[in-house]
Amino acid sequence: MGASMTMHKGTNVAVPAGAVRVEVGRYAAPGAPDVDASALLLVAGKVRSDADFVFYNQPAHASGAVRHEGKRTAPDRVTDTLVVDFGTVEPAIDRIVVAASADGGTFGRVSGLYVRVTDAASGAELARFDSTDATVETAFILGELYLRQGAWKFRAVGQGYSTGLEGLATDFGISVDEPQQTPPAPPMPQAPAAPVTPPQPRPAAQAPAAAPAPVAAPATPAPATPVAPPAAASVRLTKVTLTKSAPSVSLAKQGGTSGALRVNLNWEVRKQFKGWGAKLGRAVAMHADLDLDLCALYELADGRKGVVQSLGNAFGSLTRPPFIHLDGDDRTGALSTGENMSINLDHKDLLRRVLIFVTIYEGARSFADLHATVTLQPQNGAAIDFSLDECTVPSTVCALALITNNGGDLTVQREARYLVPDRGVSPQRTIDAAYGWGMNWTPGRK
Repeated sequence: MGASMTMHKGTNVAVPAGAVRVEVGRYAAPGAPDVDASALLLVAGKVRSDADFVFYNQPAHASGAVRHEGKRTAPDRVTDTLVVDFGTVEPAIDRIVVAASADGGTFGRVSGLYVRVTDAASGAELARFDSTDATVETAFILGELYLRQGAWKFRAVGQGYSTGLEGLATDFGISVDEPQQTPPAPPMPQAPAAPVTPPQPRPAAQAPAAAPAPVAAPATPAPATPVAPPAAASVRLTKVTLTKSAPSVSLAKQGGTSGALRVNLNWEVRKQFKGWGAKLGRAVAMHADLDLDLCALYELADGRKGVVQSLGNAFGSLTRPPFIHLDGDDRTGALSTGENMSINLDHKDLLRRVLIFVTIYEGARSFADLHATVTLQPQNGAAIDFSLDECTVPSTVCALALITNNGGDLTVQREARYLVPDRGVSPQRTIDAAYGWGMNWTPGRK
């Protein structure tokens, strides 16, 4: 397909791609509601079970056909993206509905809402639909991918719901299990539940004196044959956004008590530098090969301490101490799923504290001009996310979140704290000193 096409409500277009990215976006504006993308995999107009719903709290379909890639924030827009791999869509599925829900207001307060379909391999835009007539809606079916005579097509829909994501999801057969507020005493009517809403010269990167041996990420076995996913417990739509005024949350209170806690770091370089003029060239070149590293300092209940990071191949392990595993080393941030780390909550009693942080390995002298978003997704529970504030100091290391064990319950505390290393001091030593970890460090490479 050649040029992209902007669609009108009700029109359709062929989707000649093996896999696509479906981007739901809006203009970034102070006070605007957050917008979340989701997908429903349908058979004859309904889901087979709650497992056919892909969204922020259930980010991947069992078949691997649809996954929620996550949110990105840029100076002018905020996007939330789904990836659809047509090659792994089960034969029974004939339609994939793409929805958006507003968190903290109505779509009448959202400007520039659109859905955009691109070829996952080439990045070419295949279709785009701009929604311009929203008023009191809190959820939208923006479009749908559907199978017609063996080929996939995309239709622009633009159907709004005033009942939010819960109302939209239940229309397609999803069982929603939201925490209920205590009803007031009779005869007063019950109120509806409120929505939960390196400076030069750069010092040598540091690795601990005794780094753990690398451990391969556990492989996820593919199902032998495409089958209907098992019935899941009722889904929870609750999510938590940490802010300066509300910086911490209990994992147990959000249902995150077991399974893997996935930590994702996504980043994007601001797009204000367009050319290679005398003033702009250095700034563009500075971010050309940006490499950020997601890391974690840990302290176990028995007092052992260490670090999980790509330096020194200290990738950790999910099945033995420290029960933390770094999935890999991503050097693109905005072009893939970012950097991911997993924490095994089945062994949370063996963890005393975990400090998740990020360092600049190369490609920039500070976090200035970067937009980063952190998402903590429990396997069983509500997603927790927050964005980093703009960096105004020459920082090469940032503390993201501190997870502490309080009587068996893990508490997540938003740190979002930029640190400035002294000359000749590595980012790792700097964050160790700031949080009193007390480890010995030696130069390391990756």
